[in-house]
Amino acid sequence: MKINSVNVSMPREVEWKGKRVSTGIFKEPVKGLVAVSMLNLEGDQQADLSVHGGSSKAIYVYPTEHYGHWRREYPDLDMPPGMFGENLTTEGFREDSVFIGDRFSVGTATLTVTEPRMPCYKLAIRFGSADIVRKFLAAGRCGFYCRVEEGGHLEEGDTFDEVSRGPGAVTVADIFRLYTRDKTNVDLLRRAIGVPALGESWRGYFEHQLQKLGERV
Repeated sequence: MKINSVNVSMPREVEWKGKRVSTGIFKEPVKGLVAVSMLNLEGDQQADLSVHGGSSKAIYVYPTEHYGHWRREYPDLDMPPGMFGENLTTEGFREDSVFIGDRFSVGTATLTVTEPRMPCYKLAIRFGSADIVRKFLAAGRCGFYCRVEEGGHLEEGDTFDEVSRGPGAVTVADIFRLYTRDKTNVDLLRRAIGVPALGESWRGYFEHQLQKLGERV
C-alpha cells in the first residue's frame, strides 16, 4: 500500500450554472516532501469548511485502481492524479478492505481512517458533467478521509504501514452502503455508531436512522 501521487490546491473561483463558486477540488500532483498538519497538507486548503475539511476530513485518499473504471465511463476526459479532489492517490487500498479506525504511519505522519467521501456538486464542476455525482454514488468507489493523529511529512512513493486495526470490523464500504442502499441494517448501524473514529456527522445520521426504525440508541 503506497502513495502514487500527492495532490494539493488552493481554492479557486470558477463559474458553475451562472454563479461564481469557490472550490479546492482542482488538485495537482506535487513532488518532494510535503508537510502534514492536523487539518491539511502543505499547499492545500478547503474552500467551504461547513462541508469540507475539519479534523475528521483532513486528508482525502482515493485508490488509483478506480481510475480505469472512470476512464471507461468518461473516455474523452483527461484524468490526471487528483481528479477526484484527493490529496493522496494510492495503490493497494480498497474500500472493502479498509476499516474505520485503521491507523497507519505514512512517511513521518500518522493517519486514522474516519469515513467515506460523499460527492457534491463540486465533483460535477471538476468533471464538467452533472451525472458524475449519481454515477459516483452508484459505483461505490468513494475513497476515504483520514484524521491526522501526528503531523510530519510524506511524499510520493511512501508506504502505508498499519499501526493498528480499527475496532468493530466496519469497513469504509459498509458505511457507504448504509447510506446508499442498506439503510435498515440494524446490526451494522449499531456497530457503526460504536466505532469511536467515525465522524460525528455520520454517527448522528445513523443514530437518527435507528430511531426511525423504532430502535433504541
